[in-house]
Amino acid sequence: MNKRNALKLIAIYALLTGAIGLIPACSKQGPSFAGIDLTGADYAKDFALTDHNGQPRTLKDFAGKVVVMFFGYVQCPDVCPTSMAELAEVKRLLGKDGERVQGLFVTVDPARDTPEVLKGYMAAFDPTFLALYTTPEKLAVLAKDYKVYYKKVEGPTPTSYSMDHSAGSFVYDTQGKLRLYNRYGSGAALLAADIKLLLQQ
Repeated sequence: MNKRNALKLIAIYALLTGAIGLIPACSKQGPSFAGIDLTGADYAKDFALTDHNGQPRTLKDFAGKVVVMFFGYVQCPDVCPTSMAELAEVKRLLGKDGERVQGLFVTVDPARDTPEVLKGYMAAFDPTFLALYTTPEKLAVLAKDYKVYYKKVEGPTPTSYSMDHSAGSFVYDTQGKLRLYNRYGSGAALLAADIKLLLQQ
């Protein structure tokens, strides 16, 4: 064997070895999500809240559906309405599969966001979306469990304050397991693709 052929064989061997080394990474278990994968997280496992119709709610109520849960408030000028409109678009993109998606909006402003206000707010986006609320004390406990930040920012009058809060959605699979954190501004198409993967499992 001449030197040139020997070098060719060495190069081929190196390529094959590298390719074989990549096989485990390419065949790893589980889908690849656009959102932040939280599979196996030991927090945000459930909640006990009341919806805008006065019904107590937990994750078990939505078994068989992918649940997308967002923390916000009705008077939010941008992030909240954008996120809810995006979720409504996700349902549209999914077609019939959109019927298996449940949008939840948890208010961080229970003082102003009464059930009537919340009901009207949800109707502006999708009639199947539910707004959830609880007492300020229980909200603080829930937010800590979900690692959600919120803080009242005083305005010129006692009722014209705003709320700083985390921007992003928690996504649960059809078994009620926390799977993803969808960052604000990711876009409806990417979230729809992630939800489609969860619905296929």
